[in-house]
Amino acid sequence: MISILKQAEAGTPVPELCREHDMSSATFYKWRAKYGGMDASLMARLKELEDENRRLKKMYAEERLVSEIRKEALGGKMVRPSSRRERAQDCVAQRGISIGLACRAFGISQTCYRYQANPSEENARIADWLVRLTHKQRNWGFGLCFLHLRNVKGFGWNHKRVYRIYRALELNLRIKPKRRIVRDKPEPLAVPEALNQSWSMDFMHDSLQDGRPYRLFNVIDDYNREGLCIEADFSLPAERVVRALDRVIEWRGKPQAIRCDNGPEYVSTTLAAWAAKHGIALNFIQPGKPQQNAYIERYNRTVRYDWLNQYLFESIHEVQNFATRWLWTYNHERPNMALGGITPKQKLALVA
Repeated sequence: MISILKQAEAGTPVPELCREHDMSSATFYKWRAKYGGMDASLMARLKELEDENRRLKKMYAEERLVSEIRKEALGGKMVRPSSRRERAQDCVAQRGISIGLACRAFGISQTCYRYQANPSEENARIADWLVRLTHKQRNWGFGLCFLHLRNVKGFGWNHKRVYRIYRALELNLRIKPKRRIVRDKPEPLAVPEALNQSWSMDFMHDSLQDGRPYRLFNVIDDYNREGLCIEADFSLPAERVVRALDRVIEWRGKPQAIRCDNGPEYVSTTLAAWAAKHGIALNFIQPGKPQQNAYIERYNRTVRYDWLNQYLFESIHEVQNFATRWLWTYNHERPNMALGGITPKQKLALVA
């Protein structure tokens, strides 16, 4: 190109140059208007600038497109990676943009974009266990389900894998936010260090199908949270409480102390005389401070949400039979978060 322009400047007729180099006169005059007076280095620099200008324009157009896609698809909201992958795939299909540009717009890698899950028989087995567990124990969340599978059933599945399947099955429970209320600081709750060091007992109330109210008398060992007895009847006076405690002591042994509230059955002379006879201390909580009896209160919540609120019973005999069966399940199969995800009986076996 430079040599042709120099020949023209030297006086060689333009038509001869065009015929010699097989080019049109329009092309020659276009080159002379653009590159006239330049040497080879200036022409190379001009081409570099043109290429750089073209790249900058392309970058600006891509960034503007990325910004528009983000604003339209995300709306300023944070979206989990799996959802961003789906939106990136929609943009590639609808807008016809490249996969790289779509991945950059939604902040994911091309590996994530092209990922295809490989379902396995093991995943189907996990899903089957989760569905059966949540159907049988409607109040169990993911934590209890996973600990039951790991510690009680002995499966070695990773918790992230189980949780991914748990979420895919939409089995997760809605978490009710807690309302924080400022209270006076109560006395600290004593933590037992051995079996039969401290028991807790409390009453619960509910109604039969025909509307008749009944009561439950619950006793647990504070050390391993083991349910020792559930006594159900229409009336549970102090004499009935003493009789139930005597039955537990026959197979469990005598506790050093029993924690309870200030109910009329507990402050009666009958229970006080029984405790003095057996050398058992009765630790009464402060009035209006149920959190000082936290072990049994937490146990009562489990009883309430696991079965008491879910079933209507026709007779006290039916309530007692169901409570006895559930107590075995609670002690042998239900993982307890306060014990590190093991059952009360597993905790008992560890210290035996």
